[in-house]
Amino acid sequence: MPHDRTKAARELLAFYAEAGVDAPIGETPVDRFADAPNANPKAAYAASVTLPPSPSLPLKGGGSTDAALPLSGGVSAAPAPPSPDAAIMAAREKARSAASLEELRGMLDRFEGCALRATATQLVFADGNPQARVMFVGEAPGRDEDIEGLPFVGRSGKLLDRMMAAIGLDRTGAYIANIVPWRPPGNRTPTPQESAICLPFLLRQIELADPDVLVCLGGPSAQTLLGIKDGILKTRGRWFNFHTGTREIRAMATLHPAYLLRQPLQKRLAWRDFLAIKKALAATSPRT
Repeated sequence: MPHDRTKAARELLAFYAEAGVDAPIGETPVDRFADAPNANPKAAYAASVTLPPSPSLPLKGGGSTDAALPLSGGVSAAPAPPSPDAAIMAAREKARSAASLEELRGMLDRFEGCALRATATQLVFADGNPQARVMFVGEAPGRDEDIEGLPFVGRSGKLLDRMMAAIGLDRTGAYIANIVPWRPPGNRTPTPQESAICLPFLLRQIELADPDVLVCLGGPSAQTLLGIKDGILKTRGRWFNFHTGTREIRAMATLHPAYLLRQPLQKRLAWRDFLAIKKALAATSPRT
């Protein structure tokens, strides 16, 4: 029996690792395979049953008992999260009102319309030089980025640094951000709703940074920002027109560094893209 329990625990941990679970939710371990001491099946069943809410009663002077009565233990019910459509509209309204990147960052830090904010360690807004002529945009931060609060600082970030260095760039000459500024749990792919809620903030971020060249790192970034449906291997290396809100600039999609770590032979394609980016920057007049 102990051997079977140990084996089951190891298999469960292996499943968690493959699913991307890399952080505990409690300070002390819990043996999920152990029987509860003095377990009472009837009491356990009663505790697990959730009773339907009682109908609200009108109060004198207006209102109802729903707002007047706290939950058991004196804890008030948390307000329901906004619908995706309402969250998108709120994001658009707030993003439009941001007059600077610092103000936009503060708005994002307080924005509660995206549920990822509650599960991430911190906001991952941007890195590099906001006055740079080229801006790179990925999809979402990962574990290392969530810890440090900066985009592209893990393995893929180190590869991006080497790719930029190959054409004479570094983080003082580039601006880097993501569509979604909070890490999805387990490094999962952001849902379309999560990306749509965060997109107004990124579009305003691009407008305020006002780069000359926009580079979409990976298919999701290219599909979200450039409105294309083809895969990244068909899209990469092509130039698109992107309207920042104040002017039209050139935009290109290229392979994400994380993809290149899995498919190193494809680095030759990314090298061609970066040479084209270098040529475009040389041919574009600097902003005045």
